[in-house]
Amino acid sequence: MWELLYGRMFKTCALIKLPSILLLGAIYVAYVMAGGAIFWVLEGNTVQQKMDRLQEEKNEVLRKFACIDQASLDGLAKVILQATKSGISLKGNHTVDGFWKYTSSAAFAATVVTTIGYGNMSPSTVSGQIFCVFFALFGIPLNVVVLNRIGKYMIAIEEHLCDFIGSKINYRRTTQWTMRTISVVSGMVTFFVVPMMLFHQYEGWSYLEGMYYCFITLSTIGFGDYVAVSNPDRFYPDWYAKILAAWIFFGLAWLALLINHGINGLEHFSIFIKQRRAHFLEKKLAGQAAEEPKEKTTDVTDSTSPEKTEQAGEVSKEAGEAVKD
Repeated sequence: MWELLYGRMFKTCALIKLPSILLLGAIYVAYVMAGGAIFWVLEGNTVQQKMDRLQEEKNEVLRKFACIDQASLDGLAKVILQATKSGISLKGNHTVDGFWKYTSSAAFAATVVTTIGYGNMSPSTVSGQIFCVFFALFGIPLNVVVLNRIGKYMIAIEEHLCDFIGSKINYRRTTQWTMRTISVVSGMVTFFVVPMMLFHQYEGWSYLEGMYYCFITLSTIGFGDYVAVSNPDRFYPDWYAKILAAWIFFGLAWLALLINHGINGLEHFSIFIKQRRAHFLEKKLAGQAAEEPKEKTTDVTDSTSPEKTEQAGEVSKEAGEAVKD
């Protein structure tokens, strides 16, 4: 059954005869388009509901405060939006630990080089914007190199442990999968479960929102809908920001480790597919080679059959009479 399935798959790939880069590109585009369709179905219907609810709330404000017209309300909304972007709490007229102090500036620099880019902070001066461009131009490649090197170093440590333990128990492959499983589970606990609980306590988020923020941050997507240490109405201990910075750095390193594991897994799967394809082709060629002698034997048998012998005799007889004539 599996040989038949592999045979059909390889035969289909042979019929398509597309370069691998075009096939991967087609898969990539199809994946993105399918994701867009799913997001459209899940989120698209809620947009109109949110707009209707916002319009009702705005009309309620205008009815309650008759002295405020539409222009004044738009101006107030602009002030609130600008205050939120600057980290200013309108309740107490204070900022969240001071935007653009050294600690918050260092955190912003980290989000730039890691390409997280929450969007809650951004340089507003021309000189700051120009520096941000050049800082990211050199910082992003440096960040990639550092994380890639750390990921390879962690893989080397893991392989050495696998070799050491495997040599003791003579089950290297089982030890390798066990170590990788332990690495993934411990990383999930360290970089997802524990931070999720901290965010629930100090940010007031639900556990699901905390898990969502962990993934969006460590994957460097950084939508900015949830940002830690950014609520001016909440109190954060001094160690909280330091723990958050360490979590991001080592979490990205752990993610680099997972990516390297994923790349190795894809490479092994590609080698497996190529081996199965080579085995299928060898078996097919062997079958063709085995059929050729049978065809030759059949031709020889047909030529020595009584009918063929009788026909040959008649031809020889006619040729002899022609010579006599």
